[in-house]
Amino acid sequence: MIARDVFHIRLKEMELQAERIMDPGLKTRPVAIISSFQPNGTIVSLSPEAEEDGLFHGMKVSVVRKMNHGVQLLPYNRSLYARINRYIYQTVSDFTPTVEPEGSDGFYLDMKGMRAIRGDMQNTGMSIIQRIREQTNISGMVGISVNKLVSRIVTSVVPEIIHEVQGGEEAQFLSPLKPPVLPAVKENSVNRLIRFLWIKQISHIQSMACQPDEFRTFFGAYAVQLSREAHGHDSSVVKSPQLQDHVLEQTVLPEDTNDENVLHAVVKDLAEQVAFKLRKRQQMANKVKLEIHYTDGHQRIRTGRTIRIDDRSVINVCRGLFDKANERRNRVRTILLDASDFCPYVNQEDLFPTAESRDMAVSKAVEKVRLKYGVRSLQTADVFEALGRI
Repeated sequence: MIARDVFHIRLKEMELQAERIMDPGLKTRPVAIISSFQPNGTIVSLSPEAEEDGLFHGMKVSVVRKMNHGVQLLPYNRSLYARINRYIYQTVSDFTPTVEPEGSDGFYLDMKGMRAIRGDMQNTGMSIIQRIREQTNISGMVGISVNKLVSRIVTSVVPEIIHEVQGGEEAQFLSPLKPPVLPAVKENSVNRLIRFLWIKQISHIQSMACQPDEFRTFFGAYAVQLSREAHGHDSSVVKSPQLQDHVLEQTVLPEDTNDENVLHAVVKDLAEQVAFKLRKRQQMANKVKLEIHYTDGHQRIRTGRTIRIDDRSVINVCRGLFDKANERRNRVRTILLDASDFCPYVNQEDLFPTAESRDMAVSKAVEKVRLKYGVRSLQTADVFEALGRI
């Protein structure tokens, strides 16, 4: 069996690096890249000099300004970062055909079978980093292991430009690390329990997992995932991006809030817009992703699917996803709905009126008004009242 090698390339603070390339005068100055100049904007990326001044990721712009120091605030230049990301994607694709982007500053590379062609994997990793540096002036680091999980953790905790965890040594590498590096620990319920049990190292989780019944009692539905991650097991594969068709709706709240009435109204408004577009396409979405972005930079994601395309059905699906995702007490800044993986919707005529057929009839009646006067020309009273508060 051919050994599996997975690279994770991390371009640390890529946005900051890009801005300093565009303006060399920023190289020694404290710099913070922000999501917006509005008071509720937050720091997305920052320089070591800005960190020394007491700034941190997720800090609000209003707080930064009150601190009254000489930090240079720059707007988030999405188009610039996207161009650089695409260029680096093409560069690393010269080394393997299977490359999966991870956000704007990371890539997974499936190097399976490449040892026979390219030889030593660390030398190959160094060649990739050098190529990126030569062509873009962007610095990066490489983590190498047999899976995506461990490779990504390597680049987040090891300061070296390149580090390899040999197959079979995953648990040993992870054991001294702090639990928050594991994806499962990012779940609120797991994180609270980890802190309550005073678990300071992954080695403690590994020891607890040796008693499966007791471990399951503590961690419930997350027990299997947590045990697998603590031992460095990950069966997910590197997937090259495919051009996908999406129906995307997003609301950036003008004021951060945790008012459930307002948030439910926003979800309802977004869901109605998604349903409107699904009916125009006469398609259902096998995947509906709901994202909640909080003011402290954290986010929660839940996925589901639609089985009908009337407003009520789509709203119920999206409301359910929101209620499952919104576990945190922090205020919300952005809610996003992303529908994809479409299939034809077949409308079966019923001999007698049903709840489903009545819902569809109402949706189509509303649709006629919105087609003529705009998607938001007709709103239910609860949505109108709640959105009027923000």
